[in-house]
Amino acid sequence: MLTQTTTRVLGPGDLDATLAVLDRDPVTNAFVAARVQAAGLDPWRLGGEMWGWYADGRLESLAYAGANLVPVEAGPEAVRAFAERARRAGRRCSSIVGPAEATALLWSLLEPSWGPAREVRPRQPLMVASAVPPDIAPDPYVRRVRKDEMDIVMPACVAMFTEEVGVSPLAGDGGLLYQARVAELVSAGRSFARIEDGRVVFKAEIGAATDRACQIQGVWVAPEFRGRRLSESGMAAVLRHALADVAPLASLYVNDFNTAARAAYRRVGFRETGAFMSVLF
Repeated sequence: MLTQTTTRVLGPGDLDATLAVLDRDPVTNAFVAARVQAAGLDPWRLGGEMWGWYADGRLESLAYAGANLVPVEAGPEAVRAFAERARRAGRRCSSIVGPAEATALLWSLLEPSWGPAREVRPRQPLMVASAVPPDIAPDPYVRRVRKDEMDIVMPACVAMFTEEVGVSPLAGDGGLLYQARVAELVSAGRSFARIEDGRVVFKAEIGAATDRACQIQGVWVAPEFRGRRLSESGMAAVLRHALADVAPLASLYVNDFNTAARAAYRRVGFRETGAFMSVLF
């Protein structure tokens, strides 16, 4: 029988052991690894707590408990321990997201007390690329967004988020946190777009990034330009930047029902290596 002492909140002294767990799968764990590498394990800087699950005194599994609840390298015993801790704490996150198997078990244990969810996406293929195919020409008009172009890119970011998640990022705080995140990516040179006549035609960002892997997110084509394969040439351009400037592997995850996007990503060089699951509140 698992007890409360099986898990604990990790602190700065646990950083090396935490990074070792995250390094077992640099692609799958890129989101959490990037946060830990940037902020350490201080909850205030990290934006949440990092929970650790120990077996025989060894740190084996993690769960990031912030705006998202994310199980990391978590087998069934660890997931049950994290679920019990999360149930006692009450829901503070806006989503649960992570590897499909662990996330499915975690949600099955939390749903009686945390449910119902606004939406459950049980299978989101995780795709990885290490090169742009030679027969795909990157869009030469896709470039880094400049800091003085925030007013141009922000409406496209809001449209993408609303379309993808089903709610506006401007709700609640008026979009202050979301705007700050977009500005952070622009300032870091990780926001890319094709801009014509003062409006965004295509955009994507390199979100989570470590020296081992990075994650492309926020892929969006303006509705009137869809069907012209701009997502392929645009993604090829972003992928080229990601592999040249950020990390040797780039990943993304996509809804399984979005067959057009999955086909486009495959043509650009991505291959499916696993699956994520998301529970949205």
